[in-house]
Amino acid sequence: MATENHTVKYEFILTGFTDYPELKTILFVVFFAIYLITMVGNLGLVMLISKEHRLHTPMYIFLGNLALVDSCCACAITPKMLWNFFSENKTVSLYECMAQFYFLCTVETADCFLLAAMAYDRYVAICSPLQYHSTMSKKLCIQMTTGAYIAGNLHSMIHVGLLFRLAFCGSNHINHFYCDVLPLYRLSCVDPYVNELVLFIFSGSIQVFTIGSVLTSYLYILFTIFKMKSREGTVKAFSTCASHFLSVSLFYGSLFFMYIRPNLLEEGDKDIPAAILFTEVVPLLNPFIYSLRNKEVTTILRKILKKKNLKKV
Repeated sequence: MATENHTVKYEFILTGFTDYPELKTILFVVFFAIYLITMVGNLGLVMLISKEHRLHTPMYIFLGNLALVDSCCACAITPKMLWNFFSENKTVSLYECMAQFYFLCTVETADCFLLAAMAYDRYVAICSPLQYHSTMSKKLCIQMTTGAYIAGNLHSMIHVGLLFRLAFCGSNHINHFYCDVLPLYRLSCVDPYVNELVLFIFSGSIQVFTIGSVLTSYLYILFTIFKMKSREGTVKAFSTCASHFLSVSLFYGSLFFMYIRPNLLEEGDKDIPAAILFTEVVPLLNPFIYSLRNKEVTTILRKILKKKNLKKV
């Protein structure tokens, strides 16, 4: 009977946010609006950076890739979530679960390394401006970006591969709005200790390394900013760094709380708020924080809009 039960559960039901119809409509409208703004903002930024040769610099290459992975994150999660608000069939197969988590883990891991690369780029630009072009070469930029995607794929392959050692013979209700490994661990009738340990080691190592890189870079940047003689330059640089650091803090804070906190498997009710932050809120905010506060990007956008208005006239 145990062997039979182990082979039965290949489909799961995503419970989502709520069962109340009136709340479902409100939540659908809110998350649909977030999805549209996220996609337009991030893909618009990718197109702008790819078309404008003036933006083909390391900082904007990293920013374009960050916008790309944020849009991929939204695509991996939101369409299925929106569909489930009103769909009677909320089932998802085990392999669909694995595919969704693989995609999400890849882009979120790449996001971590891209944020670290962007922080290092700003450190070189502000603290060693004379050596910027020799240090941040095109080759290094490509290597760092490629490395981020390779690390993302390897990280997700490890966790998805380890899911095959689990068996699901109890409840098939996933208390979440997307397929994540933690709810699957909770449903497993095989002890997921190895999976949890590997998740803690790899996710913890990636976050410690990338957060350490970001914090070190920003500390050096702050020391350099405070040494500036121009008060206006100091305020402007500090404002820009503060907004960037806010986005980084929200992203890493939610990831850390989600995957590195103690008692991961006993506190499933705390997963959803943290997941909303790093899968919905951060991808929504990033285009505004990193581009609309950037003078060069806003100047190019204004020129494009002026050209379009002149053509219409």
